[in-house]
Amino acid sequence: MTEDLSASARDHLWMHFTRMSSYTGGATEVPVITRGSGPYVWDQNGKRYLDGLSGLFVVQAGHGRSELADAAAKQASELAYFPLWSYAHPTAVELAERLAGLTPGDLNRVFFTTGGSEAVESAWKLARSYFKLTGKPMKTKAISRTIAYHGTTMGALSLTGLPLIKQEFEPLVPGAIKVPNTNYYRRPDESMSEEQFGIWAADRIAEAIEFEGPDTVACVFLEPVQNAGGCFPPPPGYFQRVREICDRYDVLLVSDEVICAFGRLGEYFGSTHYGYTPDIITCAKGLTSGYVPLGAMIASERLVEPFLQGANSFSHGVTFGGHPVASAVALANLDIFEREDLNGHVRANSALFRSYLERLTDLPIVGDVRGDGYFFGIELVKDKATKTTFDVDESERLLRGFLSKALFESGLYCRADDRGDPVIQLAPPLICEEEHFAEIEHALRGVLTEAWTRL
Repeated sequence: MTEDLSASARDHLWMHFTRMSSYTGGATEVPVITRGSGPYVWDQNGKRYLDGLSGLFVVQAGHGRSELADAAAKQASELAYFPLWSYAHPTAVELAERLAGLTPGDLNRVFFTTGGSEAVESAWKLARSYFKLTGKPMKTKAISRTIAYHGTTMGALSLTGLPLIKQEFEPLVPGAIKVPNTNYYRRPDESMSEEQFGIWAADRIAEAIEFEGPDTVACVFLEPVQNAGGCFPPPPGYFQRVREICDRYDVLLVSDEVICAFGRLGEYFGSTHYGYTPDIITCAKGLTSGYVPLGAMIASERLVEPFLQGANSFSHGVTFGGHPVASAVALANLDIFEREDLNGHVRANSALFRSYLERLTDLPIVGDVRGDGYFFGIELVKDKATKTTFDVDESERLLRGFLSKALFESGLYCRADDRGDPVIQLAPPLICEEEHFAEIEHALRGVLTEAWTRL
């Protein structure tokens, strides 16, 4: 049976972001994950793995939560589907109201999607439409950061700052401008303090707006902690300066929280954690802990106001956005957050999690440990003193040739990523405790020690 599953996956399943040549010929078995419980998953052969990435930054409440499955079944028996096109249904209404009560500021208008890319796409479209309706039709461009990942739809991919995953789909949507990210480890001037670096990075956004022309820039897309490149947290004062810049030039600040919302940083929203109020929040993933697909774009009252007048409407929609079953699961998921205080649990344990990862800095291959909440990256280097990174061939051999497989074989599912400099990313379910941090550190230590001997 296990061989049949793997063979069928190899022959029929088009896996996402996957070099499927790795499985041709049957020499390597396709891993098939068959069940999960708490922070663990099991494969088709019965082997257990610690889910160090929450699936894909998704399973906040952990695997096997029967109350989430029960919420889906109950709602499906009552109303399995109805669209939000000029109509409403109870679970979407209740969820929208509940989210509005959790967001910072007056972000009270919830536009549901089925995932993160759609939420990002919706935000850029809303920014363009809003400025057209308010007499500034030239404001269409969007600014985002280098190496940042914002999704795979054509607009979201244009915002993404990863050239190698964009090239085969070009030409993309015009008007997507890139500015430096907040990787303090690789700051341009070693003498900069974190605060100085933060102001420098934020001011590059103002510089880009001036260069493009303030009357042509609609919005800035920023993650609270940037994912791609390995968890870049914002330096102190960074988002406060960005907020000032956006206000100065009448540019919308979009907080892309597809990963950072719903407990990943110890708050419902990362913008709350870092003390800034955006104009739009995009979210998905952890909203349902991954039990059903659901995303959202949440906008301020200012942005919805033009659409409340006359014949105006936002000419955009998603068939399964705000699906009754998904909305019911999201409500049950938020109940778990409240009942078990998952946000408080992350805040109480984040420093402990970091301390276990920082123990790995005694290894010659570990250059930097960074992140926040339950969201950390470990940057790998050839030389710690000079921060020398690996070239393309070395990175290929290290990450794809050894690390990814070795980590999985060690019983740890996480991400070895070279979309920027080589990093290992960790984002376990929010229910994880010290025993799980110790398990992660133990697995990483063994694999990274062996990786260094292979260089």
